[in-house]
Amino acid sequence: MDRKYHTISAKGISLGRIASEAAKLLMGKNKPDFENYRDTGDFVTVTDFSAVRITGNKLEQKMYYRPTTHVGALKSENMKTLLARRPHEVLRKAIYGMLPKNTLRRSMIKRLTIKDE
Repeated sequence: MDRKYHTISAKGISLGRIASEAAKLLMGKNKPDFENYRDTGDFVTVTDFSAVRITGNKLEQKMYYRPTTHVGALKSENMKTLLARRPHEVLRKAIYGMLPKNTLRRSMIKRLTIKDE
């Protein structure tokens, strides 16, 4: 399998557009021999993530949820606090949600690298 390296600059581009482009490259949809049951994707590096554009009221309104150890309990935080705590996690979660929901998703997301340069 021939895996290539792609670099995406996030400077001034909205979060969703970067995530959808990276997800296509990770899945291998840009290749002529794409098949959804084979992992033929490439390596993707996203640079200049600190200059990403977040539009609308997403910083205050977009919520991220995760389970706790208590039965029926959820922890939630908005995008602003997640960006302050773990900035690269916002893009990783956006790309992770766009990948196929099967066993290949875990191996695809491992080929993603996010950098601030």
